[in-house]
Amino acid sequence: MSQLFEKLPMEGVKNIIVVASGKGGVGKSTVAANLAVAMARNGYKTALVDADIYGPSVPRMFGIEDSKPEVTTFGEKDLIFPIEKFGVSIMSIGFFIDRNQSLIWRGPMAANAVAQLFENTQWGDIDYMFVDFPPGTGDIQLTTMQKLNLTGAIIVTTPQEIALNDARKATSMFTNPDLKIPVLGIIENMSWFTPEQHPDEKYYVFGKGGGHKLAIEYDTFLLGQIPLVMEVGEAAEKGLSIFSQTNKVVVESFEKIAELIISKTEIK
Repeated sequence: MSQLFEKLPMEGVKNIIVVASGKGGVGKSTVAANLAVAMARNGYKTALVDADIYGPSVPRMFGIEDSKPEVTTFGEKDLIFPIEKFGVSIMSIGFFIDRNQSLIWRGPMAANAVAQLFENTQWGDIDYMFVDFPPGTGDIQLTTMQKLNLTGAIIVTTPQEIALNDARKATSMFTNPDLKIPVLGIIENMSWFTPEQHPDEKYYVFGKGGGHKLAIEYDTFLLGQIPLVMEVGEAAEKGLSIFSQTNKVVVESFEKIAELIISKTEIK
């Protein structure tokens, strides 16, 4: 199936990694954003594409909702220059629509808009490009997988069984014989809650071991477990990097995950 589609030329981009989930509400966009920042902090040229056409949240998370990318016309083509923040080159449909506007697009139209974000943006040299997929397994995901040479996919889930059921669908999409996108691993988000006043205590409010279970089922890796910390959500709301926060457990979680991704993709 994938051979029927001409690949988009992404010259200068070494690795494209999609971050996906089967359902919303598992913190996928937060994970994608902080992974990109973590990779940039490691000295790699990093990009983040917000492919969630219907609910773009990346501009809010980076505090750049009012930013407008520079657009230059070259011949018959518009060239777009990404917005940079925290060392990450960022592109989102959210830059081009009113923040209160809802997009009522059929699947093929939305997928075409995402393809233009990749094709028309002047990325330059990029070591790692993370793509924040919308939840589910629709046209946007399929078109992106068919039109880009992907290094692999990361699946984000929370520990409870209902989230795992949806994560299984997303994982199965990548392992479909017609697509065969490598699953680099699973990230379990909201793994436990630790009260600020009792840093040695862990409360598994959403269950325990779900990410590990999913990794075993699909013969892949549990890249990391990220605890449920209020500061992470507050940072996203305020457009702040979690790496400026006081909770070092979350910071260390993302740093370790970034190191694992680097080791699996063999960029030195």
